[in-house]
Amino acid sequence: MSNVWWKTLILSPVVLELFAIGVTGFSSTAHAEEALVKESKAPQLLAQSQTNDDSVLEQVNKYGSEGSTAKTNASLSQVTSVSQFSDVQPTDWAFQALQSLVERYGCIAGYPNGTYRGNRALTRYEFAAGLNACLDRVNELIATATADLVTKTDLATLQRLQEEFSAELATLRGRVDALEARTAELEANQFSTTTKLVGEVIFAATDSFGENDNNNTVLQNRVRLDLQTSFTGKDILHTRLASGNATGLDIANGNGTFEGTQTFNLSPGNGNDVAIDWLAYYFPVGKSQVYLAATGGIQSDYVPTVNPYFEDFDGGNGALSTFASESPIYRIGGGAGAGVNLVFGEGGGVLKPSSLTLGYLASEAADSDLGSGLFDGNYAALAQLNFSFSDRISLAATYVHGYHGTGSALFDAGAVDSAVVGTSQANFVANGNPYSSNSYGVALALRPTNNISVSGFLSYSDITGFGSNDDSEVWSYGVGVALPDFGKKGNLLGIFAGAQPYLGAADGERPYHIEGFYRYRLNDNISLTPGVIWLTNPGQNANDNDDAVIGTFRTTFTF
Repeated sequence: MSNVWWKTLILSPVVLELFAIGVTGFSSTAHAEEALVKESKAPQLLAQSQTNDDSVLEQVNKYGSEGSTAKTNASLSQVTSVSQFSDVQPTDWAFQALQSLVERYGCIAGYPNGTYRGNRALTRYEFAAGLNACLDRVNELIATATADLVTKTDLATLQRLQEEFSAELATLRGRVDALEARTAELEANQFSTTTKLVGEVIFAATDSFGENDNNNTVLQNRVRLDLQTSFTGKDILHTRLASGNATGLDIANGNGTFEGTQTFNLSPGNGNDVAIDWLAYYFPVGKSQVYLAATGGIQSDYVPTVNPYFEDFDGGNGALSTFASESPIYRIGGGAGAGVNLVFGEGGGVLKPSSLTLGYLASEAADSDLGSGLFDGNYAALAQLNFSFSDRISLAATYVHGYHGTGSALFDAGAVDSAVVGTSQANFVANGNPYSSNSYGVALALRPTNNISVSGFLSYSDITGFGSNDDSEVWSYGVGVALPDFGKKGNLLGIFAGAQPYLGAADGERPYHIEGFYRYRLNDNISLTPGVIWLTNPGQNANDNDDAVIGTFRTTFTF
């Protein structure tokens, strides 16, 4: 959508009214521009203060639905003639007269070719909106002492049009006045003119099954309230409050493993305590984007993970597990730091516009003790090349260098002493001693049709321990198939399989992961996701633990 059209919408209250009564004529080509920064895909509503009058909201909602069938709406009491219900055809003198005025005075802007679309009929209310715009334009010319540009013939035409469509003009203007009054009341009571609230609530019933089952069926929850503030319209400050009681299941007879971690297990604690779990700021610099995190930052906040449909930023509408959501390489490090996504390439050939992503996150940035801090504690530095081939193929090559202090996990996502994916052997790889890691990953996503997406990843970590015999290697790989809109628009069927992060030198069979889930969308704000996760040899035990099967039924509310 062009900026000119937006200016027309802002400056013309009559066109605003058309949106309110559901007319689709002049606004049929309007689409909201996509945000330049990553943010939740949940529907966004302006946060209201507790003093808000619900009756006003109800009136505005009722008002917005009025006129959707303007020809038969009894509330249009000012329509006094049956002839007024008929559309204005391109062959009518009024249509042709308005078209001539539009072309001479530029009353209506915003069509792609800058011309007036004179090839279809208009409702009388659409026509009245266009007429009102021309009246405003002519009044502007007269007020600026350029009345000589307006001919007497055009003035006579406008007068005749105004008389014939007086009822429609009066109706629209009356509705605009009422809408402006109600909007002013809402603005006076709203929470903020710059901040929106995006919320997500998850209820999850889950249990494990198998020979080594040590769990009871549980019903857990997680709540996220994200305050999204924009100061320029292109930047976003995220202040996210989170609370939950979801803890992971014991799937390896207490031997320690993080393979069963699901996305709703990632919460500030297990007692429904409220905390700021993410505080970050995105802003553009030219075509590039900068990311600053004060707390709770993770690599996938700013780097493309090339795993569409499965990744939902650890929310409640993607894959069930943290493993299927994104490659484990993005779980190395987290906390506070910065990242930048540098766009390059014109995209004229096979290679579409691509980017280079650089980032640095420190897990102990707020700790001033020796051996901690922004640069002296645990950290992870990332570099990734992102390539797009046509509109259906994406490729990413990733490198992460990290430092991990005593007792630190490799795939910690900034938690330091705990992990979110993989076996215990793959996370605590240096016998409790400090170590450094150099990790390499590749990810590929294919979309052969609009209803099929295939994605996969491979990651390898070379571990250099600071003690004797602490060097090791960690591997992981996976591939998934997603079927969006399966059975119904908004639904999603996903199947993912691979090997969770495992220590290459450890004995025992590899810990394979097979996951299937089906997200059923009840409406725009509620989805139901039943799913099953099958884990072989959880814990990468030398004696080969019995398989574990996790069943989950997740309900997600977004608002």
